[in-house]
Amino acid sequence: MLARSPRRLSFGVLAAGAAISLPLALAAQDDGAPPPDADQQEAAPESGELAPEAKAALDRMSEVIAALDGDAQRTGNNWQFKVEERMIVVVTDTDADRMRIITPIAAASELPEGAMERLMQANFDTALDARYAIGQGLVWGAFVHPLDSLTTRDFASGILQTKSLADTFGTTFSSGVLNYGGGDSGAIIERQLNDLLEELDERQRRDAI
Repeated sequence: MLARSPRRLSFGVLAAGAAISLPLALAAQDDGAPPPDADQQEAAPESGELAPEAKAALDRMSEVIAALDGDAQRTGNNWQFKVEERMIVVVTDTDADRMRIITPIAAASELPEGAMERLMQANFDTALDARYAIGQGLVWGAFVHPLDSLTTRDFASGILQTKSLADTFGTTFSSGVLNYGGGDSGAIIERQLNDLLEELDERQRRDAI
């Protein structure tokens, strides 16, 4: 039997992730790179020091991000960009062979009674590959994956799932791919993913000419 739709709770949501500032200096700490100066220009990754699998994964990630946001900021092997005005941060750790996609959602101190349990329930059945997490006083949407085995589809799907967790926070709490309900989120996310992958294929064909 399908579970009843959750009652909408009153959450303090950060509209499109724009209510806080998460500079790339923070993300840069995860891969051992020093925080950049405020006026430092975009830094290119030192790809010569990376394993071939990691470099290939970073190149794929860069292509996906460029397709989503032409104004994406990059510091080392970390990115900050927007998808439909929602701020997304991608952090990599090449030594640990891990990457993560995160987006800020709400102030943890403003969660109403019962909200923490609801987040854990969502992590069990509707969050899927992306998850809700709490850190630095905030609720986040987060997606974690090994770096060297990350495919273009994995990465694009991770971005869309993480964004969906933020967009549905307080209502369906869904990554949008699969759930036990009968809504439309899964089809919407799949369509967005296919559109993005088609755009990447078209870019690669144009570059090859």
